[in-house]
Amino acid sequence: MKQRTKEILELLKEEYPDAKCELNYKTPFQLLVATILSAQTTDKKVNEVTKTLFNDYPDVESFSKITQEELENRIRVIGLYRNKTKNLLMMCKQLKENFNGEVPKTIEEISSLAGAGRKTANVVISNAFNIPAIAVDTHVFRVSNRIGLADGKNVLDVEKQLQKEISKDMWSLAHHLIIFHGRRCCSAKSPKCNNCIINQYCKYYKEMTEK
Repeated sequence: MKQRTKEILELLKEEYPDAKCELNYKTPFQLLVATILSAQTTDKKVNEVTKTLFNDYPDVESFSKITQEELENRIRVIGLYRNKTKNLLMMCKQLKENFNGEVPKTIEEISSLAGAGRKTANVVISNAFNIPAIAVDTHVFRVSNRIGLADGKNVLDVEKQLQKEISKDMWSLAHHLIIFHGRRCCSAKSPKCNNCIINQYCKYYKEMTEK
């Protein structure tokens, strides 16, 4: 791992010692559902919905029996709820038909499920199965490009660049650290650059101060 990257991650570790997945779940299946629900929605809102949803429908077998109408009503407060309802019900069907009702452990297999793209797959294998992965969501994409850890035009480019830049044993933690920084400091609009603990390493900050 490059020295600059190592120093950035060490500072972020000091700043966010509690960095972890902020979605609440007890099983790989629940994490998969929560991650699909989290697209274009805050983790806080997802956790509010899944608190009762997972209590009543904790696993694939019970979840697959929920009606489309009830699931829509359960997740109505979440963005894109109609589309997510269809995907979740199809995903349960796919798990039962193709994977014996178990969440698979590879990016390719998880990505084959309805509503689950590469980001979702990375989140699940990393947090549920402790397999090193870097899920590139909107925060990771923005912060990595802004700081200069990556220079990618799409999420796959950024993921590959971060994998080269960061030691594999740090992938999963780095993902959480960058997300925490994006949510708490390096926001899309009006980032708190003057209070940022890594601004001395930041490409964006350097450009702003040189203007």
